[in-house]
Amino acid sequence: MAAIDAERPGTAPRIGFRPWDYLVYLGFRLLEFVILIGPLPFWSLLGQTGGLVAWAILPGYRRLAKANLQIAFSDSLSERDIRVLTRRHFQCLGRNLISSVKLSLMRPAAVEKLVDVEGIEHVKDALNSERGVIYAIPHMGAWEILTQLAVLGQGKPRAAIYQRLANPYIDALVLHRRSQAGTTLFDRGDGFTGPMKHVRRGGSLGILVDQHAGDHGLWCPFFRRLASTTNLPALIALRAGAPIVPISIYSSPGGRFRIVCQEPLQVPEKRGNHELVSNVMTSLLNESVEALIRMQPENWFWVHDRWKTPQPNLLLSHYRRGVFLLRPANELRLQPFRVLVRTPNPLGDACMSLPTIRAIKKGRPDLHLTILCRETQVPLWNRVPEVDDVVGIPAKASPAEVARLLRLRADFAAAVLLPNSLRTALEAWRAGIPRIIGFRGHTRSWLLTDTVPERTVQGPPPHHAHRYLAIARHLGAATDDTGLFHIPRLPPPPSAPAPLRVGICPGAEYGPAKRWPADRFAAAARQFAERTPASFVLFGTKAEISVGTALENAMDGLRCENLIGRTSMTELIEALRVCHVLLTNDTGTMHLAAMLGLPTVSIFGSTEPLLTRPLGPNHAILRHHVECSPCFLRECPLDFRCMLSVAPHEAVTALLKITERG
Repeated sequence: MAAIDAERPGTAPRIGFRPWDYLVYLGFRLLEFVILIGPLPFWSLLGQTGGLVAWAILPGYRRLAKANLQIAFSDSLSERDIRVLTRRHFQCLGRNLISSVKLSLMRPAAVEKLVDVEGIEHVKDALNSERGVIYAIPHMGAWEILTQLAVLGQGKPRAAIYQRLANPYIDALVLHRRSQAGTTLFDRGDGFTGPMKHVRRGGSLGILVDQHAGDHGLWCPFFRRLASTTNLPALIALRAGAPIVPISIYSSPGGRFRIVCQEPLQVPEKRGNHELVSNVMTSLLNESVEALIRMQPENWFWVHDRWKTPQPNLLLSHYRRGVFLLRPANELRLQPFRVLVRTPNPLGDACMSLPTIRAIKKGRPDLHLTILCRETQVPLWNRVPEVDDVVGIPAKASPAEVARLLRLRADFAAAVLLPNSLRTALEAWRAGIPRIIGFRGHTRSWLLTDTVPERTVQGPPPHHAHRYLAIARHLGAATDDTGLFHIPRLPPPPSAPAPLRVGICPGAEYGPAKRWPADRFAAAARQFAERTPASFVLFGTKAEISVGTALENAMDGLRCENLIGRTSMTELIEALRVCHVLLTNDTGTMHLAAMLGLPTVSIFGSTEPLLTRPLGPNHAILRHHVECSPCFLRECPLDFRCMLSVAPHEAVTALLKITERG
C-alpha cells in the first residue's frame, strides 16, 4: 500500500519499508474494521464519551481550547458559559473524529442520505459558469466527508488541496479512497499550478482556510484579533476568475449532518491592484468563516492554536504580506495584543528609550503597550501618547510583589526588557509571561525566551538610544524612521514669566566628575542676564541641595528660584515646561528636558556626547576634547581639565543662539 506514482496529482511517492509506521497503519486498519461493524449512531455516542474523557485527562488541550474560546466570545459569553462550551467542544470533537472514520468506510450514496444541504443554490449558480468554483472550508464537524459528496460537484470534476500525513501508509490509503470517490488531491507542497488549471477547466476545489498561515500569511482580523491567514483562495480566484463559496458542515448527536453554503464571494470585474483585491477578499473570507463558526461554535477545531504569537518577530513590520484592515482599527475594535516593556531605572536611560517605545508601538495596530517602571517615573510615561498603561514599581518591592502586580493587571503576550539586570527577568518570569525578550546580561539567559544579540559596530560608537532600538529591531519593528527621534518643540510658555526663563541643572547624580563648577554656572547666568532680561530656576535632586545652595548664593541679585530637592516628577515636568531653555550637565534632567521638547545647552567632560547627548533637534553641546576624556569616572583623579576648559561665555553664546531662534 506504499503509493502509486509521484508524477500524478493525488498520489504518494514510493517509499521504503518503515516498520513502526507500518505497525501504526495496521492498527488503524484494525480500528477501521471494528468501526465498520457498528452503526453510526453508536459510534457517534461513543466518540462523544471519548471526547469527554479527553477533556478530563488532557489539561493542556483543555486550556488551549478555553483560551481560544475566550478570544472569540469573551465579549458575549460569561466565564461559566465558556467552560461549558469547552466541555461541549471536546464531546463534539470526539464525535466528529470517530464519525469521520466511519463515514470514510461508507458508500458515497449512503453518506449523502445522512446530509442536509442549505444554500445549494449558491453552489449551482457558481458552477453554472465554466470557470469552476473554490470552496473555502473551515475545520468544522466531520469536514473530511466533504470530499465524498457528489452533490457539491454538480457533475464537475472535484479536487482539494491537502497536506501529506506523516504516516506514508495511511497517507496512501487516504489518497486511494479519495480517488475512488472521484476527488483529486493536490499536495500543497507541490505548488499551485495543478489546482489553478483544475479550477480554470471548470472544476471545484476545496481549501481549508482557517489554519494559522505562519510567516507567509496575511495578518487580518479573525474574531477581532489579528491572525495569520492564507490568501491562497483569493489568489487562485483572481487568476482563475472563479467565485469563492464559504462552506461548512455541522454534526448532531444523532449521526446526521448539515452543510451550509454561503453566498459566493465574487472576483470584481475591475480588479485594479491585485494585491489590494486579494487582501480585501481574504479579509472578507475571514468574516464569512467567523459567521459559519458562530452558528455552532462547538463544532469548530478549538484545540488548534489559531492566534499564535508570530515567530520569530512579535511585531509585523517585516512580514512579507504584513497587516491588512478592511476598516479602521477603532471601528473593528481589535482585541489588544498586550506587550509589557520594562524601562531602565535611571531617568536619563529611561528618556533615551523613547524612540524604542515609539518603534514598538508602531509595529502593529492592535498593540497595547504597558510600561513597567519605577514609581517615580509614572508621571513621565503617562505623558507619552504611545503608552497605553503604566505600572509603577513601589520602592523596595520584591520581584514576587512586582509579578503579583503584573498578574493582576493583564495577560501579557510578551515582556520586553530594556535593562540588563537579572531582577527584571525574574519579575517577568514569575508573572508567567510566555515570551521574555532582552539582552543576555547578568547570567539571566535561562529566563529569556528570545535573546537579543549584542551588535558590534565599527567606527564611532552609536548613541545609547540605538542600543535599545536593537531590541525593537529584533522584535520586528521598523527602526530606520528618523521620526522616532523627532521631539516637537513645546508650545509657547504661558505669558506669566515675562522675561526669558532659563533652567539650570548644576548637579549630576553619577558624581562630581560630571559637574561644571557652580561659579561657572553663576558667571554664565550673570553674563546672559546682562545681554537680555531673564529669570532663572534651579533643578536637581535632594542629594544636590548643597550644590544648589552654593549656586543660589553665587547668583545673588539675579531673579532666581531654587527648586533643587523640592519637586516631584510631576512638578519637575511642569516647571520645565515653562522654561525656554535649560543649561545643564550630562544629567537625567537634561534627557527629560529633551523628551519634553525643551532646548538644552549641555556641558560634557568625563562622558561622551556620542553616547548620551540629548535626543532631538535644537540642542547645543559644549565639550573640549582633552587627552583623558571621556574617562567615565565618578571623580576626576587629575586636574578637572575637561570641564574647566569650557568657559562661561561659550554657554552664554549657545543660550543666545537658541533663544534668538525661539
